[in-house]
Amino acid sequence: MTGRRKLTTPTKITRTGYVLSAVLASAITAPVLAVPVVPNFTQGSMTSHTETTSNVTETINSVDYRTGWEYVVTGTGISNNGERLNPTVNTSTVTINPTADGTGEVTGAVTSSFDTLNLSNQSAFTISTPGEAFQFTQSYSGPGLTNQTIIQRTTIIESVTDTTSTFTQ
Repeated sequence: MTGRRKLTTPTKITRTGYVLSAVLASAITAPVLAVPVVPNFTQGSMTSHTETTSNVTETINSVDYRTGWEYVVTGTGISNNGERLNPTVNTSTVTINPTADGTGEVTGAVTSSFDTLNLSNQSAFTISTPGEAFQFTQSYSGPGLTNQTIIQRTTIIESVTDTTSTFTQ
């Protein structure tokens, strides 16, 4: 031989290795058994108390607009010498920005164009017969905002719930 030798060491199974192998083999092949759970009480009860609060704020904004004009002349014992009754018409534009104070803010803008009367250029009315009875009424209502109503209300809703559950076996 040229000086080479093969060394082998015999494999030794220790007692711990054998036990561990046996436990693993039995755990893999053994069936799993369940133990029933039996409550150890005969009766009982459970109570619950819940409180909720809701805060609701509503804002109602009602806006009324007149989109045209109204001119009224009425009377007895008067004359306009055959002139036209209504003054000349001008076109105007208005923008309205309603707002409200409080916790709920109301904003917005409404722009409208409309015709108005030039009241500085109106007919001249005179008493038909001086010294006699007469009656004369002249009124003008122009376009634009006529009424705005803002209603703001807050509703607080409180709810209390008490629940009791009783059970027996």
